[in-house]
Amino acid sequence: MPMEPSWDEARLAAVARGDEPGDLAIVGGSVLSVHTREWLDADLLVAEGRVAAVVERAGGAPVVAAEVVDATGRWLVPGYIDAHVHIESSKLTVDGFAEAVVPRGTTTVVAEPHEIGNVLGVEGTQWFMDSAEGSVLDCWFMVPSCVPASEFESAGASIDVAGMEVLLRHPRALGVGELMNFPAIVAGGDGELGKRRALGASHADGHAPGLRGRLLDAYAAARINSDHESTTVAEALDKRRRGMWVLLREASNARNLADLLPLVLEHGPEWCALCTDDREPDHLLGEGHLDHLLRVCVAGGVPVIDALLLATLHPARAHGLRDHGALVPGARADVLLLGDLEGFVPQRVWSAGRLVAADGQLLEPRRRTSPDAVRSTVNVADLDADSFRVEVPGDEDGTAAVRVVGARDGQLLTEHRIHRLPTVDGAVVADPDADICKLAVVERHRATGRIGVGFVHGFGLREGAFASTVAHDAHNCVVVGADDASMRACVERLAQVGGGIVVARDGAVVGELPLPVAGLMSDAPAEEVASSMDTLHALLRTQGVTVEAPFMVLSFLALSVIPSLKLTDRGYVDVDRFELVDVAAPTVESLT
Repeated sequence: MPMEPSWDEARLAAVARGDEPGDLAIVGGSVLSVHTREWLDADLLVAEGRVAAVVERAGGAPVVAAEVVDATGRWLVPGYIDAHVHIESSKLTVDGFAEAVVPRGTTTVVAEPHEIGNVLGVEGTQWFMDSAEGSVLDCWFMVPSCVPASEFESAGASIDVAGMEVLLRHPRALGVGELMNFPAIVAGGDGELGKRRALGASHADGHAPGLRGRLLDAYAAARINSDHESTTVAEALDKRRRGMWVLLREASNARNLADLLPLVLEHGPEWCALCTDDREPDHLLGEGHLDHLLRVCVAGGVPVIDALLLATLHPARAHGLRDHGALVPGARADVLLLGDLEGFVPQRVWSAGRLVAADGQLLEPRRRTSPDAVRSTVNVADLDADSFRVEVPGDEDGTAAVRVVGARDGQLLTEHRIHRLPTVDGAVVADPDADICKLAVVERHRATGRIGVGFVHGFGLREGAFASTVAHDAHNCVVVGADDASMRACVERLAQVGGGIVVARDGAVVGELPLPVAGLMSDAPAEEVASSMDTLHALLRTQGVTVEAPFMVLSFLALSVIPSLKLTDRGYVDVDRFELVDVAAPTVESLT
């Protein structure tokens, strides 16, 4: 639970009264009052890392402080708060992530570290939470509740209720992370409900894509606090009507924010907050973080103050962070100095009253090397020429009907499709001319040799292959390819470098980004990782790929709890039916 105060409360009161000088005064600007939705003509007085007073200037005496900053003609707002994010998905450690987002105004995140939990269990998650201590980014954590996400995935570790309760004792733990196995919650399964009752959990986040009506009633009745998976206004409104916080998501692949803005426009910003969930480093440095989401909101017609509420007070309220999200006496002094109310990128950023970023740069980046215990996590059994062979008898016309994952650019949801593909020597092969490639998931934690092979439509890939060990949520090796030799080259290279992203063509590796920390992250600075991502994206474009974020799209094709058809190392998962299904699909009626 939140830590006890570590500041001098008596001195803070003395500064508030005007009996002692503050540490910092930001004067001459307009201060956002999130509680009354107005701009105050006031000076901000800070001491002990906290807001001591908001002193309205009309007829008042000047404030006194050791440092005075002139904010005339500018705006002061609370630091932005991401209501739900997986830091690991940025391919960066906490240090690199902070370097990318703090200069853009994000001062606090509520992170859910189930990515590293799926690879390294309680111990790895504990290390990751510990690594946030001392960061200029104020990190809080929701404890992973679904490791692995389902019985259809082979993760590197599992976290049971006892493990969750160990993590919930961490001083930066808030509650139970997203409960993704929503069918089990709806069915009243004691195992999943037991996670909601874990000792030390103040609240629980949800994950219920497409859930509506009475089934949603059953899910919400389990005291689920929020959901970030809505893709339509009707779905989001159903969840909000049931008292759930609707977290409006704009990730690298799940581009849902613009579609959901009518919820805010028609019903107000209450019970809504912004989150990024999963965002890649090139998008963080190019588009931005919460500053980008704020621009989307305002472009969609949301009033500026309402948009700022979604990024400040509301995420704090959703997670019970009572001293965050507002510039009021006693609150943590996370302050942004904005030069305008259009771009939302701050000129100055203060974290707990300390200037930490200016003009888009972190003033004192912290870069540490991760310990050996969280490295060398990729263990793949030997592959051969037949590892990705899909044996399905062909018909007289030399084709076979097979299930195909329909990838959707900008969405985590996939389609459950059936296509007729050519067969060669009794095996189904890819058909790049029809935009259908092979898709495989190779178990990489214990070298079991288990491989799930299927097909995917929607990338545009015409030659070669690309692969990653970032494959939600079990994080096995996921690879898509137009030819088997290039797929094999990708996976073998991932094993050699300890995980990451690899691109191959004509059976040879042509580009890579090593992610040696759990096969998920790099210790390198954000700019270096983003530059490598840009290079790999350019390579894929020369190989025909047309989707905006191909590695992010790829990474979610193995997640067995988001509809409709996914692939794990155990084979195809029909998420709607929550069961394993064969590659072969003789008739369209087999889906109904």
